[in-house]
Amino acid sequence: MFLDRHDAGVRLAERLRGLAGAEGAVVVGLPRGGVPVAFEVATALDAPLDVIVVRKLGVPYQPELGFGAIGEGGVRVVNPSVVRLAGLTPGEMARVEGREQAEVERRARRFRGDRAPVDLAGRRVIVVDDGIATGGTARAACQIVRARGASRVVLAVPVGAPETVASLRDIADEVVCLETPASFFAIGFWYRDFTQTTDDQVVELLRRAASREHARAEATAGAHPHALAEDVEVDAGPVRLPGRLVVPRDAGGIVVFVHGSGSSRHSPRNRYVASAFNQARLGTLLFDLLTRQEEIDRGNVFDIDLLAGRLIRVTDWLGGQPRAAGLPIGYFGASTGAAAALWAAAEPGSEIAAIVSRGGRPDLARPRLAAVQAPTLLIVGGRDDVVLDLNRKAQERLRCESSLQIVPGATHLFEEPGALETVASLAGDWFAEHFRPYTA
Repeated sequence: MFLDRHDAGVRLAERLRGLAGAEGAVVVGLPRGGVPVAFEVATALDAPLDVIVVRKLGVPYQPELGFGAIGEGGVRVVNPSVVRLAGLTPGEMARVEGREQAEVERRARRFRGDRAPVDLAGRRVIVVDDGIATGGTARAACQIVRARGASRVVLAVPVGAPETVASLRDIADEVVCLETPASFFAIGFWYRDFTQTTDDQVVELLRRAASREHARAEATAGAHPHALAEDVEVDAGPVRLPGRLVVPRDAGGIVVFVHGSGSSRHSPRNRYVASAFNQARLGTLLFDLLTRQEEIDRGNVFDIDLLAGRLIRVTDWLGGQPRAAGLPIGYFGASTGAAAALWAAAEPGSEIAAIVSRGGRPDLARPRLAAVQAPTLLIVGGRDDVVLDLNRKAQERLRCESSLQIVPGATHLFEEPGALETVASLAGDWFAEHFRPYTA
């Protein structure tokens, strides 16, 4: 059903799209496997991300039987009927709680570091995991979230056992589950790639989410009459394309993001890079190249001529916006989007100041490469062997200023710790350097 947790998270986020912009919404992921799914949901909903670390309180002589659960700060829920039937004494319960509380705090420090947990009091909390089998951990998480003051609890998972999902509707205000196969077997059965999520990956995703929240808080605190951040709709001939335009005060230029096949303006990687650009006083425009109806035809996704034509129209529209007038414009393309960016920049009279390709397919713009005049930076992961070879061959055909930068240890999606930050830094420096002659 799902390629991996990233795919599951993107698809789950689409189902939860109605919660986007909901006041006070917070997404919490169950570590470890639930956090990559939750990261995609939080990014799409533009909501804070945190972990919900819980431990079951097991009966001492029968630990698989839980008499309650415990979370950070000593927040606990206890099932009195189990306590009574098991004949537990206060001392026995206290010993179990002390041991599990120490483990909760240890894991929370490992995942979150010095950051304080997100305050859940009075907020709508979306609890996310990569799937539900027996539902014990999900039930405990919902109980702990409620005990921490959540006003509404939404449990959201990509896949779950039908009976378990139904039983959890008594603990959460809403349960969202994309798939409930009758023959469930196990969570991993429904993923093509169910590689175990590591502690380091959880730490990295939480750090990136916290960085995004910090940038947003700074932007809000530093709001200025000359700053602009708005959702837009671009007239691109036969269609209108939705987008998000951000122009910081004193912007040195604007970067237009051209996403790859199967992606959209909600791409968490591009949104992360865009946030880094905004902090560096670069404007950004993220937009959808195709309508949802057009995306159904996979041929459109690889129609570089069509995509480049859309990009040219969007660029013309951007140049006519009052806040963007006179600012240099660059392209940041990923995968097939990089080919569209190069194709569009090769048009006669193009005034694109710079181009950056992230894990791009410049080979798909092969007939136009020699005509590109904008300085071009190609960024490829060191372990993305096939794409790296394609980029090397494409660079040989470029006649403009160009550079090929390899991010050591990174794969195609730059998911490794620190890889995307390296991309953002390299790209930001490239644009700043080549925008400068236009703004000096």
